[in-house]
Amino acid sequence: MSERPIEQPTSPETGIPKIKRSEINAIISEDMRFIESMGFQLPPFAYWTYEDWKQVGPESSEIWQNRLGWDITDFGFGDIEKCGLSLFTIRNGNLKNPEDKKSFAEKVLLIGEGQITPWHFHWQKMEDIINGGGGRLVIELANSTEDGKLLADTPVMVSIDGTVRQVERSDRVILLPGQSITLPPMLYHKFYGMPGYGRVFGREVSAVNDDETDNRFLGEVGRFPEIEEDVLPMHLLCSDYEKYIPVARN
Repeated sequence: MSERPIEQPTSPETGIPKIKRSEINAIISEDMRFIESMGFQLPPFAYWTYEDWKQVGPESSEIWQNRLGWDITDFGFGDIEKCGLSLFTIRNGNLKNPEDKKSFAEKVLLIGEGQITPWHFHWQKMEDIINGGGGRLVIELANSTEDGKLLADTPVMVSIDGTVRQVERSDRVILLPGQSITLPPMLYHKFYGMPGYGRVFGREVSAVNDDETDNRFLGEVGRFPEIEEDVLPMHLLCSDYEKYIPVARN
């Protein structure tokens, strides 16, 4: 059991090794098994193989245009077990497309014991983070300074399952399975699974997600991984679509 907050790694340095495609393939296979063990079913396109994707036509354009699907990241630190996250975006709108009227997003978050998602906030997005099962989810919170560049040393008022509570800068919020927290825009947060309690099956319900412009990380953090293509993809990441699907480049 962790008795104190787990420290975020320092900013990535040059020369950090790329994550291997074979490692990503293995992570997705394990993610699928874990999700099934939680009694949850992903949509069919979660299981599409590299060969399946080669047959996909424009009728599935919402998947790649709205960045649905698998999202595996080490945040540029080169050690995904210590600092990283597995996600699957089930649904999402598109702020760049005025014809897309979907105003919400839903994700699955797969969070390892002691595996940090580093300090960040969203400029526009409000989200609920839900512990859907498995272990205990630890969330640390901090208000942002006015310019968004630093963590403010002030109390945070936050809603946990509809009940507002005050959280000090040094406090940890621990969500048991079934509990959730509402994170408004510009509230810094980092999270990880509490060591000793198993992996966390997390959920996120939010406004439209835009990883290109809406994330503010504390320090130098890479949102999408640099990949060493040592083998072919078993399943594509949402950051792979333009590379591997010709129709997605049109």
